[in-house]
Amino acid sequence: MVYASRIISHSKKLKHVSTLLRREHAVAVRGFSNTTQPSLTGREDMLKARLNYSPAERISKCSASNVPMPSGISAMRTKPMTGPTFFREYISSQIRSVRGFSSGSDLPPHQEIGMPSLSPTMTEGNIARWLKKEGDKVAPGEVLCEVETDKATVEMECMEEGYLAKIVKEEGAKEIQVGEVIAITVEEEEDIQKFKDYTPSSGTPPAAPEAKPAPSPPKEEKVEKPASAPEAKTSKPTSSPSEDRIFASPLAKKLAEDSNVPLSSIRGTGPEGRIVKADVEEFLASRGKETTAKPSKPTDSKAPALDYVDIPHTQIRKVTASRLAFSKQTIPHYYLTVDTCVDKLMGLRSQLNSFQEESGGKRISVNDLVIKAAALALRKVPQCNSSWTDEYIRQFSNVNINVAVQTENGLYVPVVKDADKKGLSKIGEEVRFLAQKAKENSLKPEDYEGGTFTVSNLGGPFGIKQFCAVINPPQAAILAIGSAEKRVVAGSGPDQFNVASYMSVTLSCDHRVIDGAIGAEWLKAFKGYIETPESMLL
Repeated sequence: MVYASRIISHSKKLKHVSTLLRREHAVAVRGFSNTTQPSLTGREDMLKARLNYSPAERISKCSASNVPMPSGISAMRTKPMTGPTFFREYISSQIRSVRGFSSGSDLPPHQEIGMPSLSPTMTEGNIARWLKKEGDKVAPGEVLCEVETDKATVEMECMEEGYLAKIVKEEGAKEIQVGEVIAITVEEEEDIQKFKDYTPSSGTPPAAPEAKPAPSPPKEEKVEKPASAPEAKTSKPTSSPSEDRIFASPLAKKLAEDSNVPLSSIRGTGPEGRIVKADVEEFLASRGKETTAKPSKPTDSKAPALDYVDIPHTQIRKVTASRLAFSKQTIPHYYLTVDTCVDKLMGLRSQLNSFQEESGGKRISVNDLVIKAAALALRKVPQCNSSWTDEYIRQFSNVNINVAVQTENGLYVPVVKDADKKGLSKIGEEVRFLAQKAKENSLKPEDYEGGTFTVSNLGGPFGIKQFCAVINPPQAAILAIGSAEKRVVAGSGPDQFNVASYMSVTLSCDHRVIDGAIGAEWLKAFKGYIETPESMLL
């Protein structure tokens, strides 16, 4: 009944709102101007006197998200407004007024440049070198700095015209998260000095300390623990009388006293845990062994400390470690090895190199022939040119071969795209160019992204006979090339023997994508191209 009477009372008062609004509409219009705040205050007093509440009290009960914001004074209507419409217009104007007077930053308009994501797997980067300094004018397309990514060192270009006002992350800064501010640019040159002591504001970190008061529930648990503590204390005295009394035979007591050994340190094996003579003798014997073994420890501690040097991880080293560990932990590897006769391959290479020398071209390497043979085998057995996903197996139409290149900075795998459609001279030219860029640490993302298969050759450069390579995810296979060596093989007759050069190759396969028979079929096709290299020219 009390609530009903209040509702009726307020409804009677609201009947007069429309009349009130018509009388004081002009006052309301003046109230929206910043220069007529006294009139607005007078209006608040009038509304409070007639409606028993002030607009400020109503504003405190409303949120800005629930109130439509008018675009300006022109949004107000000339016809009489109903009560709810008026209060929505009034509240929104108050909110707009507060926002207009809010004191913002004293800094001029500026742009915060964050660490970009320059490769699909990049989560952090290092600043290798700044090519612009503070105060320099920058234009779209100009290189700001060199960023060391998870794959290579990439040039970061400026996107807008302006001036470099502040370098937040200095040259050599490491482990900068993607999106973290590294520099500030401004539009006007005179605004540069205003950012001399500028520090970027981070919106998310301050929220972390505020979330710390949440561990209040554990405090309640800690309060309950003392209640259980007295129970544990009261239970201990009950067992103490039996533990204090030690049962031992007279002879065992005498032997322990003579040897200055407390009976509490000896475990009894007699009836009901009684200590007997044999227990004391066994304890003395074990203690004697310990004393004789102890003198060796001081001699070990005097050994000279190892001399070592801690080498910091480079970005490429960290990424290589994480990706290879991920590969061995998540990809079910299996390995297939075959020996291929390379006598005809070497003969064809000699003929082609003679043609190249006459025409002034570069020599063709065995690795170029291997890449071409692998690409053609992938075209013949496309199941090996695939990758695994949780929903499906993706089979690629393009045959892009990654080639492992070892440098002083780490292992790089630049890609030769559409290797099945390119000639041997073109493949050799691209491999040399990409290998040089890898050694100079100047590979761009397009130089190593998009590979579908990898070839790793340790035979020619290092003489490794045979090895098993780790699959480069998300690919499903990698080919490991060993060195060629001469072997004695059986001839056509019973007592005939021939000498031939054989090269061992090992295919590492992802068993989720490539079954054993499919891997064997691919190796058969690859071996056919190596042993009959003329077929690669068709």
